[in-house]
Amino acid sequence: MLSDRSRPVIEATLPVVADHIGEIAERFYAHLFGAHPELFDGVFNRGNQAEGTQQVALAGSVAVFAGALVQTPEQVPERLLSRIAHKHASLGITPAQYDVVHEHLFWAIADVLGDAVTPEVAAAWDEVYWLMAYALINQERGLYSARGVRPETVWREWEVAERFDETPDVVTFRVRRVDDRLVKTSLPGQYVTVQVLMPDGVHQPRQYSLTRADDGEHRQFSVKRVRGGDKPDGEVSNHLCDRVGVGDRLRMSLPFGDVVLDDSGRPVVFASAGIGITPMAGMLSHLAAAGSHLPVTLLHADLDEESFALREQVLTDVRRLPGGTVHTWYERGAHSTLPVDSVHAGVMDLDAVDLPEGAVYVLCGPLPFMRAVRSALLDRGVPARDVQYEVFGPDLWQADSQTEPSPQAAHAGSA
Repeated sequence: MLSDRSRPVIEATLPVVADHIGEIAERFYAHLFGAHPELFDGVFNRGNQAEGTQQVALAGSVAVFAGALVQTPEQVPERLLSRIAHKHASLGITPAQYDVVHEHLFWAIADVLGDAVTPEVAAAWDEVYWLMAYALINQERGLYSARGVRPETVWREWEVAERFDETPDVVTFRVRRVDDRLVKTSLPGQYVTVQVLMPDGVHQPRQYSLTRADDGEHRQFSVKRVRGGDKPDGEVSNHLCDRVGVGDRLRMSLPFGDVVLDDSGRPVVFASAGIGITPMAGMLSHLAAAGSHLPVTLLHADLDEESFALREQVLTDVRRLPGGTVHTWYERGAHSTLPVDSVHAGVMDLDAVDLPEGAVYVLCGPLPFMRAVRSALLDRGVPARDVQYEVFGPDLWQADSQTEPSPQAAHAGSA
């Protein structure tokens, strides 16, 4: 809980900090990596750094956290903290690394804002940072403990047993264990961090959803090739798609992720766009493997049917579920050769389908897509607590500010 002394200081200075988030983040990371270049090996993704998304993500999450404390002093933004804690655990983050981040982040704030950072302002933001840090450290300690690991032992090597093309831009990897450690079953919807050894000898991390239920020996994930256009191509995704084949070894974390399948026994509606199908595929695989009788509806939007990754697996699993239905939307026209229940042209329109009463909803896709779908669901009277959403990559800090805006969080999210 934020102290009464610090709350008015944070409220007064939050707009200034939010307006300078980009510059603070840039100075912070330059200073951090100057002192700790080893963090580029396995912890920070340098592609996100080059693009600038990861830079804003960390500083932005602190600003969003501060805004939430000002708006609701008696509680913390649990959803944001849970997302970050699971991602940190999948990277093996340690408590000591929070001290390192604190040192360089507060140097950057003072460097950018100058004389505006009075001792009173510095003390208030220091309180915010450590409230957030200790909340995350405690959550991450619990995640490690529940899995019987330490930060340094979340990793193990796997061997690629199969790889196959889903679409021209998506490749699925099926890996098998190569040691005697048991494969702890993942929860439906979770992801792993893959640490890829790049040609220059540096490990680069990237999270990928598990797209099939574990069988005790294997895990499966799918990779979309990131084509940068006017930005650099995705380093990890292109390396995996172009250079990693059957027999190669990959270093992967234990499964983490807080957006998992609801076990309340209520109908489930999955709504995805593009590569957002991956966590849905994992959940559907778990349901099919368990012989579930839950009423399940899959809504998926894509460019066209050929771009619909994992479509054969997904359709097979849905058809194994009694009463399971699939509805698709394609930007390039309502053409389908798959046995779907309906196909539509354009973007997803919930008014085009009948949705079950009392359902829980899971969304995954670009943030604008999730915001539009969530807004449409709330307009229909679906309670906000019944809508979950998975966020990929460094966008996770923005998810609440863009799908559940509050005045302070929205201000920080627009910085």
